[in-house]
Amino acid sequence: MRDQAAIVGIGQTEFSKESGRTELQLACESVLAAITDAGLTPANVDGLVTFTLDTSEEMEVARNVGIPSLSMFARIPYGGGASAGTVMQAAMAVATGVADVVVCYRAFNERSGMRFGNIGGAITAMPLWLSWYAPYGLLTPASWVALHAQRYMHEYGVTNEDFGRIAVVDRMHAATNPDAWFYERPITIEDHQASRWIIEPVLRLLDCCQETDGGVALVITSAERARDLPHPPAIITAAAQGATFDGEMMTSYYRDDLTGLPEMGVVADRLWAMSGLTPDDISTAFLYDHFTPFVLMQLEELGFCARGEAKDFATVERLSLGGELPINTSGGLLGEAYIHGMNGITEAVRQIRGTSYNQVDQVEHVLVTAGTGVPTSGLILGAI
Repeated sequence: MRDQAAIVGIGQTEFSKESGRTELQLACESVLAAITDAGLTPANVDGLVTFTLDTSEEMEVARNVGIPSLSMFARIPYGGGASAGTVMQAAMAVATGVADVVVCYRAFNERSGMRFGNIGGAITAMPLWLSWYAPYGLLTPASWVALHAQRYMHEYGVTNEDFGRIAVVDRMHAATNPDAWFYERPITIEDHQASRWIIEPVLRLLDCCQETDGGVALVITSAERARDLPHPPAIITAAAQGATFDGEMMTSYYRDDLTGLPEMGVVADRLWAMSGLTPDDISTAFLYDHFTPFVLMQLEELGFCARGEAKDFATVERLSLGGELPINTSGGLLGEAYIHGMNGITEAVRQIRGTSYNQVDQVEHVLVTAGTGVPTSGLILGAI
């Protein structure tokens, strides 16, 4: 699959806290924007991929945007862990000739509709496995992540202030991205440390990603066809999904070690093996930042530093624009928007095209990761 397919179109709606329209409309707007950006028409599209959590059915999207027929459609599970996985499945379809042009999309009213961070009256709809955790207050993604993160802090001497540097970097980049919710609103480490506790002593408010209404879509076709389309293609150099034994949906508490993200370790091994690259070859990265502790853990799983060393590696200077490894140059999920990581892929494409608001010099390869604490996925995109 290496270098056989490329992302040639990107589209997104505005990112808001109250979209004022249905999730299907958000999906269709972003899909049409991506197709137009690619220089194609709906008639060219013959594949669709989305998340199992997405409420916009493939045939409804196809009908509303004018796609006449589909030869391939798929849904990827595990929440944010699906984001890069949608692109992997699309690239596989293109590389094997199952489809010629595949659109990946994700759209939701995650702030004005069903809020992941507010369990509300939805407890009766919770899956049976949650009965092991809910009576003890583990009801939200923040609480699930915090249990892992507190062990990580204990084991390696990490503090909440160490996590805060990720928030500072993301908000710095969001402040110069007009599409970001926190445009022109950077923070300092003092701001981070003054924000209220969500899960003491692990997560403050500014360690937690946003809740966002919006939609994002991507168009994938063959690398050969991509050369004739309007924008420089983002070549899919490597794509991988990963799951491991004894894993659960953010509550993998029965493992011997809670201080890592083994699913991301599987993805990392596959990405480096498929691409033939190493961490030193990465120009910039989007590291899924739903909660800041898991960004530090990802740096370790991906091989940018050794286990327990991320607190020293992840300095503001190193991870900011102009540093050795600028991350989340759009502002990430903390600063730009939370569209289940799909907006991280659009930013990676902009970096390859040279059109980011926070453009990194001489970009050759961009790493993108999907949601952590769940079976997950990742990409390496490259320039021609």
